[in-house]
Amino acid sequence: MGATIGTRLMTWWKGKLVGEDQFGNRYYAEKAGDRRWVIYQGMPEASKVPPAWHAWLHYTTDEVPSADSAYAQSWEQTHIPNLTGTTAAYRPSGSLAGDGKRDAATGDYEAWRPE
Repeated sequence: MGATIGTRLMTWWKGKLVGEDQFGNRYYAEKAGDRRWVIYQGMPEASKVPPAWHAWLHYTTDEVPSADSAYAQSWEQTHIPNLTGTTAAYRPSGSLAGDGKRDAATGDYEAWRPE
């Protein structure tokens, strides 16, 4: 997948590769300008961009992320792209996409009835 023909041409003509993340996404900056963009590995999905690269793309930081500069807090989990629409997506019990069986009612719900 990657990019459209127009994006590829613009990247070749005006872009400078600044880095790549662990998912294979490539990040570019304009040679003579302020523009930044990403060319995704596979299907374009914004949730595939790790937090450090997201900060760089949105000008929160000017420091290009690297393996050394990207630090993780003890409470941070490993970045996972959005899994919606894939076989690995979350499917709660009772979901039509899951097993389709709900837990039995516990009796703590009282249906509203009009007077």
